[in-house]
Amino acid sequence: MTPPDPSAEAANPEGNDASRRAWEANADFWDDRMGEGNLWVERLCWPHLERLIEVRPGERVLDVACGNGLTSRRLAALGANVVAFDFSAPLLEHARARTEADAPIEYRQLDATDEAALFALGENAFDAALSNMALMDIADVAPLFRALARLLRPGGRFVFTVPHPAFQGAHTTLVAERTEDAAGLHSHYGVRIGGYLQAEVHEGVAIEGQPVAQPYFHRPLNDLLRPAFEVGLVLDALEEPAFTEADRDERRGPHWANMPGIPPVIVVRLRRPA
Repeated sequence: MTPPDPSAEAANPEGNDASRRAWEANADFWDDRMGEGNLWVERLCWPHLERLIEVRPGERVLDVACGNGLTSRRLAALGANVVAFDFSAPLLEHARARTEADAPIEYRQLDATDEAALFALGENAFDAALSNMALMDIADVAPLFRALARLLRPGGRFVFTVPHPAFQGAHTTLVAERTEDAAGLHSHYGVRIGGYLQAEVHEGVAIEGQPVAQPYFHRPLNDLLRPAFEVGLVLDALEEPAFTEADRDERRGPHWANMPGIPPVIVVRLRRPA
């Protein structure tokens, strides 16, 4: 394997630095609010990640942008030996504090845009990789995909979740309508989409009340997946989870839980061909 030029810069180094600063500022708040998971993790992300990654005991799995390690610990509970990394030292401190000393997890501080550091993890070193709701926080995903094409063993799979690029972003607005008929008043919720195809960066909040806003790197699906296809990774599963009727709460108004017909998350599985 020929490693990349270690002096090569990410396509958006300023954006990447801004993302790191935001996550370091928000780390304590995020860990306190997220803990070991929330409704989004339990309903929309983890059930699909667990099913699609198909972890077998003893496999070596890479957890990309692991945050406070909640998915790392879940992977280890499935029998995986986990290498987990994040670019935020404070988040990794929380990850280590939440992890039992004998858990088969190795946490590393590593930037997902640093291709040389990724390659140093080892060619053909992993059976699978996972990333939960993180690629939209990474300024340039091409280095990660290039690395995964070599880090994964032949047949290895990479499963990730991101906010659904068609329905979440600065180009979308949650809307509410009210109609009336003989039975009374009825509320209807949906998403107004004012754009989609333009890749862009905007600031937002992951959890209301967090100390600082963070940059989101919106990519339409063709921009998100093209770097993976260019290095030979193939798409073999895609799911669009949504909340269910049982999750409705009219008190929340135009909230994703009140829109069971619209998926706020997309789950993708890519494979390195055998």
